Order: sequence, then C-alpha cells, then structure tokens
Amino acid sequence: MKTVYERADIVPLLAEIFRELGYAATSLSRITERTGIGKGSLYHFFPGGKEEMAAAVLADVDAWFEHAIYQPLRRDDARQAVAAMWTNVNDYFRSGRRICLVGAFALDETRERFSSAIGGYFIRWIDALRSALMRAGCAEEEAQVLAEEGVAGIQGALVLSRALDDTTVFTRSLETLAKRLDAVRR
Repeated sequence: MKTVYERADIVPLLAEIFRELGYAATSLSRITERTGIGKGSLYHFFPGGKEEMAAAVLADVDAWFEHAIYQPLRRDDARQAVAAMWTNVNDYFRSGRRICLVGAFALDETRERFSSAIGGYFIRWIDALRSALMRAGCAEEEAQVLAEEGVAGIQGALVLSRALDDTTVFTRSLETLAKRLDAVRR
C-alpha cells in the first residue's frame, strides 16, 4: 500500500533529519533514505529543494513557538505565562534530549542563509518574555536583561545537557532559571 503524504506531514520528518545531521550534511539522498519519500515527491512539495525544506522547517518551529510561547507571554497573565513557558520548553525540547534546530542553524554557515528567521526567533522570544516580566513588575531594563538571561540559559542548558548526555542538567537548569525569574518578580 502506497502512503500519500501532505506537505505538513513531511515537515516534522525533515526537522528531525536536520536536527540529527545538520543542514550541510543533509542531502536529498539522505532525506529520501530516512523518510522513504521519493525525490520526485519531495520536489513536488519543495520545488526549491533542501533550502526550501529547511525554510519550511524553521517556519514550522517558529509557528509552534509563536502559539505556545510568544503569544501567551505577550497577552496572558504574566506569572502563568512564564510558568507555562518553562513547562512547554521542557516538553518541546524533550527534557534536553532534542536540540534547538534554530540554535544549531545559528552556529554554522547556515546562519547567513536563514539569518532573518534565526534572528527573529530569538528576538521575538526575548521581547515576549521581557513583556511578561514587565507586566509582572520588573523595570524595563531589568526585564530585558532577565529575558536575555532566560533564553540564553535555555540554549546553554540544551547544549550542556546534550554534551554530557544528561537530561537532568536541562531540567535542573530550567528549574534554576524559573526560580531566579520568579524571585526577581516578587
């Protein structure tokens, strides 16, 4: 029986391949080998090839973060939104077992190719967190510093957790960051 795919079905598969291999090492042959989807089908959905595939993956990641992280931080009760951010981030990154694809793309030559998407991801996250912290009572300058520290801490915890192959590092780091931001807002 032949499987019929929609573009939306393929994007999460591509994301995991890019996460595992990186942009440079991900070839069309490796994608077809890992997904079982023929090159013709891939080009049907992504006529721009690998670059369009990566752009679609980044857009999908961005949409998830916009819905689950940024929007709540910008509009919901500040304390609840920040608390939910820690939970959602832990779930999304699978307690440190899943790398941040946007962060990985920011670290290699891929950064130039997707600089707008990469920069926008981090800027919007910091801005949304800063907004919530300000609504919770932090002064703007302090909220900016704390928001940058929070996002940088998450990214660093992901790297360290993966490097040490120890998910407790990620979970513990999130708990420490959450306590720090919570203590400042009181």
